[in-house]
Amino acid sequence: MKYILFLLLTFPILASAQNTLSVEVQGVKNSEGNISVAVYKEAKGFLKFDQVYKSDSTQAKKGTTRLLIEDLPEGEYALAIFHDENGNNELDTNWLGIPKEDIGFSNARMKTFGPPSFKECSIPLHKSSEIKVILQ
Repeated sequence: MKYILFLLLTFPILASAQNTLSVEVQGVKNSEGNISVAVYKEAKGFLKFDQVYKSDSTQAKKGTTRLLIEDLPEGEYALAIFHDENGNNELDTNWLGIPKEDIGFSNARMKTFGPPSFKECSIPLHKSSEIKVILQ
């Protein structure tokens, strides 16, 4: 009886298991500023600041910088990452909207005439995983 009660009490915790996504960001030119990541769950709001599901940043490390994104339920996600060299917490662009700071995406690269789509960047997450993103 105690065992059944324990299972019933812990089932909601087990059913909503969370995952960690380890992101290895390669091609970091210097150790100035931060590496910032935005995690998106839906195509509708992809690359819109007010539609970010989760975000984080860490001190940039020349060469490779690692980020951990914790507490992600199973699902499909797309990541946008940039090297915020001046530490102003925003992606600096020129007057045409072209990024002045290095950027990268999960599972895709910047196109000649704009960023990739959510579908091109999406990665399925069913367990804790690791991905690599190359800044350009």
